[in-house]
Amino acid sequence: MDFLQLASEARTCRRFVQDARIGQDDLNWLMECASRTPSGRNAQVLRYALVSSPEKCAELFVHTRWAGALKDWGGPAEGERPTAYIAVLTPKENTAIMHMDVGIAAQTIQLAAHTKGIGCCMHASFVRAACMELLRVPEDMHIDLILALGRAKEERRLVPMPASGDFTYWRDAQGVHHVPKRAVSELVLVRL
Repeated sequence: MDFLQLASEARTCRRFVQDARIGQDDLNWLMECASRTPSGRNAQVLRYALVSSPEKCAELFVHTRWAGALKDWGGPAEGERPTAYIAVLTPKENTAIMHMDVGIAAQTIQLAAHTKGIGCCMHASFVRAACMELLRVPEDMHIDLILALGRAKEERRLVPMPASGDFTYWRDAQGVHHVPKRAVSELVLVRL
C-alpha cells in the first residue's frame, strides 16, 4: 500500500467488532511505532497508559465522548465498542511543542494500527478527572489524548468538500461514514 492510500483509508473509526480483542502484543507493537516518532528537542516526554482488559475498557468507555457532529448518535452500542485504549500522557508542566509531539505520536499510532486492521478514534473530549483516576496517572502527568482502538466495523469514505464549505461528517442510510475533504487546490495558498 502506498502512503497516500494509507493516509486516505486510516480514517477515524467509531464502531468496532467488540468480540475481536486487541491484545498486549498489538499494543506493544504500536508503542514500538510511537517510540520512533520525532520529538521536540528529542526530549521524548510523552508517556502512555495502555488498556486492554474488557472490564477496564468498559469503565473507560463511560468517560469518553463520541462524534459531536452526529447529533442523533450517542456513541458505539454494546457490541461495537473499543477493545483497547491508549492514553497519551504529558507532563503537567507542558509546552506547546509537547502538543505537537502528541499529534505526531497519535497520527503514527493511527496509521500503524490501520496497517494491522485496527481502527482508531482520537478523543480530546473525555471526563479528565475520572480517566486520570481510572488509569492511575501519576500526579505530575496529564492525559492529553485518548485513542480508542478495535477491529473496524464501519466503512469510512472521503468525499469532496461541498460547494457550501460544510465540513461536517455524516452517515448515510447504509451507515457509511462520509468525511468531506478540501481539494489540494484549496489548501495551497503559495507556490513559488
